[in-house]
Amino acid sequence: MTRAGKTTLFRVLLIGPALLAITAFMIVPLGLMAYISFRGRDYSGGVLWDQFSVEAYIRLFFERQLDDTLALNFNYMLIILRSVWLSFVTMVVSLLVGLPVAMFMATRDRKWKAVLVFMVTLPFWTNLLVRNYAWILLLRDHGTINSLLLWLGVISEPLPLLHNEFAVAVGLTYSFLPFMVLPIYSSLEKIDLRLVEASFDLYATRWQTIRRVILPLAFPGIVAGCVLVFVPALGAYITPELLGGGKTLMIGNLIGFQFGGARNWPFGAALGLFLLVLVLGSLSLYARRYRGELEGSR
Repeated sequence: MTRAGKTTLFRVLLIGPALLAITAFMIVPLGLMAYISFRGRDYSGGVLWDQFSVEAYIRLFFERQLDDTLALNFNYMLIILRSVWLSFVTMVVSLLVGLPVAMFMATRDRKWKAVLVFMVTLPFWTNLLVRNYAWILLLRDHGTINSLLLWLGVISEPLPLLHNEFAVAVGLTYSFLPFMVLPIYSSLEKIDLRLVEASFDLYATRWQTIRRVILPLAFPGIVAGCVLVFVPALGAYITPELLGGGKTLMIGNLIGFQFGGARNWPFGAALGLFLLVLVLGSLSLYARRYRGELEGSR
């Protein structure tokens, strides 16, 4: 075997395990889900494998009447739009909270940085289900927050803080806030503080320094944090299920219901593919929009 052939074989052996893992755990399941979405529904549960059908995709936008005619149905689209809206709110609130926190962490002494990073990652040591139940105890009618407000005389009756979009947004923000803080902190930690000192020497105000120096240098971390928060929040299941109380469905809950209680596997698979296309489309548009800024900040 020639030297070039040995090099090629060595590269194939190196990337072979990764390719096998990607094929087995990503490509094959996605292909199976796409195949199921074009099969017929077995009303007793499961799939009619020998029946080709696009009924699952029609059901996304239409509802079939008794006379077999189609009528527009925006119920599922409203759930998808609600998911996008709550994910966007979670991303924005996480950014507004996470950016100052990351800036504070990046400007501390080295010994305190490790402590602060540990405190940010500490919630990951507790199961997500337990953390959401903790928010139920805080937000319920006779929970900690309402009890405190009633005791202080701020309110005369409990506020409806649970089983609504507010509770879901709070739970999602709490769950994914570390995914915003850590990438921004990683970018800010690499900033040469002499650039900040130079901006003050040139009579820049604090806001001008943040806007013209710190934010452009932290931009890759901000983009990474926004992606890491928006994408998992869009497919969240546990938080909307518990804090939404079944009244604030998101697309993850809808998909779970189709595979579970409704036993409509083709429609559940179509919803999953629709969510995948939605996420990939959003990321593609986001990457094209900010490609220049990302390359310029490197």
